[in-house]
Amino acid sequence: MSSYIGQSLKRFEDPRLLKGQGIFVDDMQLPGMLHAVVVRSPHAHARILSIDVTSAQALPGVITVLTAQEIAGKVRNIPRRVVPDLDEVDVPEHPVLAGDRVCYVGQPVAVVVAEDRGVAEDAADELQIAYEPLPPVLDLRHAAEDTSTLLHDEMGTNVALRLQIGRGDVDATFARADRIVRGRYEVPRISAAPMECRGLVAQYHAEDEQLTLWTSTQTPHKVKRFLAQTLVQSPRHLRVLAPDVGGGFGQKVEIWPEEVACSHLAITLNRPVKWIESRRENLLAYHGRGYEADLEAAVSNDGRILGLRCRILADLGAYSLNATPGPPMNAAKRVAGPYAIADVDVECLGVMTNKPPTGPYRGAGGPEGAFFMERTVDLIARELDLDPAEVRRLNFIPADAFPYTTGTGLNYDSGQFDKAFARALELADYNGVRQQQRQRRDGEPRIGVGIATVVKASGGQGEMKKSHARVRVEPTGEVKVYTEVSPHGQGTETTFSQIVADTLGITPETVQILHGDTDMLPWGQGTFASRGLSAGGSAMYEALQQVRENLSHVAAEHLDCSPQSIAFRDGKLVNTDNPAQALLFQEAAAASESGLECQVEFELPDNPFGFAAHVVVVEVDPDTGAMRFLRYAAVHDSGRIINPKLLEGQVYGAIAQGLGQALGENMYYSADGQPLSGSFLDYVMPRAKHTLPLLAETLETPSPTNPLGLKGIGELPTVACPVAVVNAVVDALSHTQVRQLDAPLTHEKIWRALQQT
Repeated sequence: MSSYIGQSLKRFEDPRLLKGQGIFVDDMQLPGMLHAVVVRSPHAHARILSIDVTSAQALPGVITVLTAQEIAGKVRNIPRRVVPDLDEVDVPEHPVLAGDRVCYVGQPVAVVVAEDRGVAEDAADELQIAYEPLPPVLDLRHAAEDTSTLLHDEMGTNVALRLQIGRGDVDATFARADRIVRGRYEVPRISAAPMECRGLVAQYHAEDEQLTLWTSTQTPHKVKRFLAQTLVQSPRHLRVLAPDVGGGFGQKVEIWPEEVACSHLAITLNRPVKWIESRRENLLAYHGRGYEADLEAAVSNDGRILGLRCRILADLGAYSLNATPGPPMNAAKRVAGPYAIADVDVECLGVMTNKPPTGPYRGAGGPEGAFFMERTVDLIARELDLDPAEVRRLNFIPADAFPYTTGTGLNYDSGQFDKAFARALELADYNGVRQQQRQRRDGEPRIGVGIATVVKASGGQGEMKKSHARVRVEPTGEVKVYTEVSPHGQGTETTFSQIVADTLGITPETVQILHGDTDMLPWGQGTFASRGLSAGGSAMYEALQQVRENLSHVAAEHLDCSPQSIAFRDGKLVNTDNPAQALLFQEAAAASESGLECQVEFELPDNPFGFAAHVVVVEVDPDTGAMRFLRYAAVHDSGRIINPKLLEGQVYGAIAQGLGQALGENMYYSADGQPLSGSFLDYVMPRAKHTLPLLAETLETPSPTNPLGLKGIGELPTVACPVAVVNAVVDALSHTQVRQLDAPLTHEKIWRALQQT
């Protein structure tokens, strides 16, 4: 019998995509389709004095111009997420279109609809909007501490979100510590920058009151739920479909103003409406990260971390989108990392600024919390003159301590941190590199070694840990899986087919994985938080067990044996008591003329946590600040591995995005709130030249939280990579007084740091 789980099968979806046969939103053409262009604010903060649409509407081919006045009472603001853990959530909801005020450059103000996109763009240029500029709130620390300049006067503060967590007598722990190590850190605002920007097509059929929305999203069911809430007169039937999606990375988990506005337009005009986002719009609409933190560690002279105090400031932007509160909460809860720290006090403040909303971006709070902790561990080693690898080993949660509850309230299910870390050090030749480092002479390029040991949950919080799946066996023997997991590059069609094949003893080619359509299942969440396999795959697996049991009874009746004697092998259901007796899978399926179907809801009892150890070796030119990679070793423990090749692809992709954050990506703003990196000319994305020699291995510690022992991998390397690179560069400058550098690490930034020593 073949076993497909564990095989490096190529992605089944690749041939279609590589041949250009994928169907993305912008490929769609519907009869009578109109085109929408969004007019956006050029100011970070301003009153809208007037909007004159006369010239725009007079252009031939223009159908309508939509402003806040036209949709008043017809659509609601984007609903914010209710988070029970937060002591205070008062983040203003994002309006679909700006009414009397704009609060960031790029905020939607109006929508122009025309017969073709070119006419809509011309009409958008004709729109006359008068603004009265207002002082912007931009500096994160100033906004948190000073109430003299408020973004939203009705709040009385710029702090809209507050989380306080911890345990133990932290004050007493700090009082008895041998040393207090302090660090102040910044994590830049960055763009998800998916290859495919956002886009949608909305179509309304008045005769049956059905609204269909095709949208580039990670979360079709979520879009459906919140779109129904946002449209005051919601259609009788609402269907959301995600066609092929060219990357999401967290940006596409949201319900967006454009989705609401264009759905409203499709209903009122009774014609299909298409909107496709430009790259500049994408860069201005939404960001991830944007954090500052002060962290204090109470330590003993041998490097043991006794206690932790951390104050995090999260830049939320001007309004809350639905997922905005998630990453700050995650950053606060995950700051303790893989370390056994008894006493912890963490405060996280979400602060409003005149910038676009923030939300999940690959890792969603994990990379931020890891940056604060892993930089601090290196500072502890430096101040105590200890090896940073040994400080980590000393503080790891031991393998026999699981399940383990952290000081921030997270439950780690399983892990072998020290074993994975030891292998990463071996791959990197850690001792040999340290020897080379000591042998370098003055004037020669300096070697630096950076370490990051991190954890990352998969599954999400609350309702996100639930997943639906339906498995149907057709009378022909074809197996169809309906999943609420909506892939955008994960290889779900392949990994799910491998699990089905092994469970039912068939080949993956006879399996069809269906997704991205809210009519397939009554409820769902989507793909984010590394939940694709751990939640979605587990739901499918549970449904498969029911299918398997039903088929076992069918075969047992035909073969005159007990269902417990039936084995699924090589496309047959075999009587193990008499292996000569067997029923073809197709024959068992055909026994039910209408087919066989099972639908289940699965809920993770808790999140499985993966572990990563990254060791980075760099060389820095002291004369120019130029940095190059010599070696990159990474070991990941992501539970049971379904497809090693796809896991490898996830690792490479996540590290590439981590390198972007470490080396160049940053949304810069001028003093008046104008974005200075609104295109790829200024927003520095990683390129092929940034690829590096990567030595990657895996360790499998099955998770007890789900039937297949799965953990997530898609986000885990992104948590480790940025801080590992920063740690390496700071280590290369350890002969100087440079104590801290924040990403992105441009050559100029490194050179300037060297000049100050």
